[in-house]
Amino acid sequence: MIRAWLVLAASLVADNPPQQFERSRDYDVQHYRIELRLDEKTHSFQGSTRISLQPLKDAFTLCELDAETFTVLGVKDAEGPLRFEQGPGKLAVHLPRPYQYREAVSFTVAYEARGVKVDPEKYGMQKEYDLGLNFKDETQEHPAVINTLSFPEGARHWFPSNDQPNDKATSEVIATVRADYEVVSNGRLLETTRSGNTRTFHWSQEQPHSTYLFVLAAGPYVRVPDGGGPLPISYWVYPKDEKNATRSFGRTREIIQFFEREYGVPFPWAKYDQVTIPGIGGGAESTSATVVSDGTIHDEKADKDYPSHWLVAHEAAHQWWGDLVTMRGWSETWINESFATYGEYLYSKHSLGEDEGALNLALKRNRYLEEARTKYRRPIVSDRWTTPNQNFDRHTYEKGAAVLHMLRWSMGDREFQRATAHFLKKHSFQAADTHDLLIAIREATGQVQDSFFEQWIYQAGHPVFEVRWAWLEGEGAVELTVVQKQAPLFSTPVDIGVTTGSGKKVERLQIGKRDRQVFRIACASRPRLVRFDEGNHLLMEMEFPKEVEELEYQLEHDDAMGRMWAASQLKGKGAEAALRKAAHSDPFWAVRREALQALEGNAAFFSECVKDPKPGVRAAAIKRLAALKDCGLMAERFRAEDSYAVQAEALRAMGSCGDRSQLPLLKEAAAMESPGQVLRRAAQSALGVLGER
Repeated sequence: MIRAWLVLAASLVADNPPQQFERSRDYDVQHYRIELRLDEKTHSFQGSTRISLQPLKDAFTLCELDAETFTVLGVKDAEGPLRFEQGPGKLAVHLPRPYQYREAVSFTVAYEARGVKVDPEKYGMQKEYDLGLNFKDETQEHPAVINTLSFPEGARHWFPSNDQPNDKATSEVIATVRADYEVVSNGRLLETTRSGNTRTFHWSQEQPHSTYLFVLAAGPYVRVPDGGGPLPISYWVYPKDEKNATRSFGRTREIIQFFEREYGVPFPWAKYDQVTIPGIGGGAESTSATVVSDGTIHDEKADKDYPSHWLVAHEAAHQWWGDLVTMRGWSETWINESFATYGEYLYSKHSLGEDEGALNLALKRNRYLEEARTKYRRPIVSDRWTTPNQNFDRHTYEKGAAVLHMLRWSMGDREFQRATAHFLKKHSFQAADTHDLLIAIREATGQVQDSFFEQWIYQAGHPVFEVRWAWLEGEGAVELTVVQKQAPLFSTPVDIGVTTGSGKKVERLQIGKRDRQVFRIACASRPRLVRFDEGNHLLMEMEFPKEVEELEYQLEHDDAMGRMWAASQLKGKGAEAALRKAAHSDPFWAVRREALQALEGNAAFFSECVKDPKPGVRAAAIKRLAALKDCGLMAERFRAEDSYAVQAEALRAMGSCGDRSQLPLLKEAAAMESPGQVLRRAAQSALGVLGER
């Protein structure tokens, strides 16, 4: 689940919310058979859901279900009508006799809803978030479609259920729609029948899954099949998007095959669909049928700036992490989201190389650190929240991914993979929690990681290090001083890289829970470079003052993340020649960009950088020129560019430079279509700066 479009203001987390506990249940749902007749004209539906369950106690006479938005018309079992009461958010069904433990119980609920919309703020959602079953009228951007969003508590708005992630059940969705619509849902399509001007689609999900993963999407979709292998894979898009569907989703099979190898578990479902819907900004990982924003579809020009492979990878990873094995309760969201976010990194490294993977992970760390510095800090697993969605933040996504990377580093690659594969196999089609993962690690590898989890999962915060080194010539050693400046203190291994004229050696040290530690590392000659956290494993903040000579050496010789850091540290230190060299010729584009941003004002050099082959560098060069009020080439750059992102930066530059001669071009750009309307928003921003509203 991508959460950018879900979470309300982060301040909610800091308001001392109540403690939450997993909800007890006295029955176990085995199967839902959901029949719906959908009327797109009146935004209404009629429903009938048969619920098959087993009591978890003796003398079971009352079944309470989650039920909202729709009105229950009647409840019956095989013998006849049953008494029921529908109250706020609940449906109570009185059974005809006491049922005993694990005895089969089945009854059917009939209901309807007429043009009802859910108030998303009640569930901690943004106002534009459509919970439950929604009818979207035709617009210029999309045709009329019908879709559900069951995450996190939306299932109860379109069928009566035990709407908790810890109660998994098999399901059928039988949907009747107008004859020119397609319907996509979980599992296998058993049959399609036509009657007059309607068609009925019968979908069957034959392995158990949680209610928030139930999905239905209906509309004039075009199915684009991926015929590259035995697993059925399809992309369901609006007719106008058919030509671009493969560009957006075409790596799906490769991604699934990669995760099968990475996780050591075959893809667990009968098929994999991806369905575009309006009104969301990311994706929702419904079992075997992910729904994604229609904004994911993009043209060839946008692919260089806004590729969708990371999103496809995130949602595909959920088919194991979240769908196959599901968090037991909303406090355990990291089991779903941290692993899926880490999956983005793993696929990035696999498909784009070591440097791009390292950058991907560094950006995740930085996003968490921004939230930790400016908003709040909380444990990754926390039982303090008001609505489930408050758990879906940068702590759950980005911090969790960074912590998993550290766990893998400390355990070892093979051991980590053995442990996670064992966890997935042991808890397949079940709900699990963090303690289950700890047990799986012990069972698979013999490693006891309780202290790691206590520190990184159950404790808030991260280490903030102040690092110094000194060359002790008489002792032939480097003296490394490490100070922790935060509370609570952390204990962690760290790799120290020491580079001399004769090569590099890496030594692992153990940082303890002490304010200050001093280490000695044998070294025959004065180092050219001392690197704290060689390999970029730790989630941390660091202050590490260095001489310009060492930083310049690091800028030229370290790995990509070390070179980026060195460039940032050289800003304002008179190292213009080294920074220009890096900005012009470093093999990794992000280092070139970082060096460019660290340079003093140099319009002629920045103008040269506008010709860089990578859009990210060109955009940074335009931004530097705009800061110097040197905007003579912006209109030309806008016309010549093959990158929407760079074009948008050029438009903003026209505004920041106060160039009113570009008003006609800005007004023209404000009417242009682009991914996420980046050109329109940039042009409108520039017009606002120039006083044109």
